Amino acid sequence: MFEFLIATRAQRDKVLARLGLSGLTPNDSKALFSLQPGEGKPMGALASEWTCDASNATWMVDRLEERGLAVRQSVSTDRRVKMVVLTPLGVKTRQKLMEGMFEPPPELMRLDKDDLRSLINALEKLAPPEL
Repeated sequence: MFEFLIATRAQRDKVLARLGLSGLTPNDSKALFSLQPGEGKPMGALASEWTCDASNATWMVDRLEERGLAVRQSVSTDRRVKMVVLTPLGVKTRQKLMEGMFEPPPELMRLDKDDLRSLINALEKLAPPEL
């Protein structure tokens, strides 16, 4: 599975380039995908979700902010907490990125229906539980 993901990276890079996001890293994409439109998440929760320390989460959010995709907002009940929220550009970019990243690579399209069904069934068994 790892070799397949590495071998098909060029397609994902093309999607990023088409969206003008060629400098977006896999972690940046992960960060963008984990933020839901209209909902903020505290920095601490993001660090936990991304299984990284707070300084790494800060760096990832900094990168989203630099691109105008997200902003940090103070919480009125606790100024120490910073919520990360997608900007309107972030919402549009996230949607386009999700659509592009879910385009199947040609290698998958060459599989017959039975092989695709078997692959889907196997991958569903690997899906993480809902958080």
